[in-house]
Amino acid sequence: MAREPALRVVGGRELRRELKAAGVSLQDLKAAHRAAAEIVARRGQADAPRVSGRLAGNVRAGATQRAAVVRAGGTRVPYAAVVHWGWPRRHIAANPWLSDAAVATESQWVDEYSQEVQKITDTVRGAST
Repeated sequence: MAREPALRVVGGRELRRELKAAGVSLQDLKAAHRAAAEIVARRGQADAPRVSGRLAGNVRAGATQRAAVVRAGGTRVPYAAVVHWGWPRRHIAANPWLSDAAVATESQWVDEYSQEVQKITDTVRGAST
């Protein structure tokens, strides 16, 4: 079952459409997403529950043209989702450390994202004047 993103930018679709119409590469928007994701990932690494340190070492930032993504887990750390979301059937309480990291750093990554988008829109304005 796919989960909804924890946080959503309102107007993101319209922003991408307008940038594309203005001839801006959406790869530039991908860089803005990565900058925001890296802020959350750094905090997530610091806040990750520690037993062996493998979970903290597996937190990584990613980005697409549509989203900033912070991931943890995978083949070598398959328990990351269970640690984060919990498993009530097994009496494992949720420890949403990555979601908490996103909330705790919200002012930082929103500011960074806004600055990056502003740089992109300034290039559009500069080209049209």
